[in-house]
Amino acid sequence: MGMDLERLKQRIPLLEYLQQHNWSARSAGISQEFVGLCPLHRDARPSFYVNARKNLFYCHGCGRGGDLIRFVQLFLDLPFHESVAHLEHCLVSASLVRLLNETAAFYQLPLHRCPEAARYLEQRGLRDSALIEELGIGYAPGGNLRCHLAAMGYSFDLLLHAGLIDSQGRDAFCRRVIFSCRERGQIVNFYGRSIGAAFPHRLLPRSKGGLFAWESVRHFSSVILAEGLFDLAVLWQAGFRNTTCALGTHLTTQQLSQLCEQPDRQVYIVFDQDENQAGQRAGHQLAQRLASAGISAHVVQLPSGYDPNSYFVAGATAADFTDCLQQEKQL
Repeated sequence: MGMDLERLKQRIPLLEYLQQHNWSARSAGISQEFVGLCPLHRDARPSFYVNARKNLFYCHGCGRGGDLIRFVQLFLDLPFHESVAHLEHCLVSASLVRLLNETAAFYQLPLHRCPEAARYLEQRGLRDSALIEELGIGYAPGGNLRCHLAAMGYSFDLLLHAGLIDSQGRDAFCRRVIFSCRERGQIVNFYGRSIGAAFPHRLLPRSKGGLFAWESVRHFSSVILAEGLFDLAVLWQAGFRNTTCALGTHLTTQQLSQLCEQPDRQVYIVFDQDENQAGQRAGHQLAQRLASAGISAHVVQLPSGYDPNSYFVAGATAADFTDCLQQEKQL
């Protein structure tokens, strides 16, 4: 038990943990020692010292000190065993972030080496190589993800827990074009679009996160909301960089609140024009939700049977799409 605790403290440096919780510090003039305001009490002058080499803290103001676990106990008001569990969760979360980054990098390698993936992107109208790189699009040919990640030290159980492989060790995203879904620069999920006979859509068994690429879209006062990621990709390619995507027609509470951040925002909803009217109904229902929240919502109609992706693949231009935006119906 003692050895496990020492290993836990070594893998989560105290200084790093403090900085993740917005602790600001300056060098104390001694190698690897830092000082700042104490997070444990109201501090008028910097009195909280951290020795990064020893992984210890001491506050000359409140007289409390100790190691990482002791700080968590005091900072979060938790008993010892719950503090350890909290840190173990932090460690798993950090491992998962690194795992998803490694997986995304691995998927990007074969994208242009596999003719079937290149052909699929061409068929979906996505031709701008710089945009493909910007969106972090990759491809999962299947067969070697587990071996690659195992060689990097990731366990079978972690890959299974993350949803990257099935119980037989097979790549869960086999023969899928991959988009990395990010929040604040960190990957939170993968969306995989099948290029074969498998079910078209796949996400990891965890939250899909907020609106896609929201950090780059949120500053626009006019936002286009599409249904799918290939819709977003061709709209970005056509110059409509104010486009985001909810990965479907159902918006989570987080995604809805993102659209409502600016009270004067104009939202243009461009969902699929389905034969069964499913996309149209979802668009009108969402527009009503936004309107009730005080957001100016517009439902954009494309020609029957089209979504933004297929509309551009069929030969539509940016001017054609602009005409559709100008003919929208406001709710």
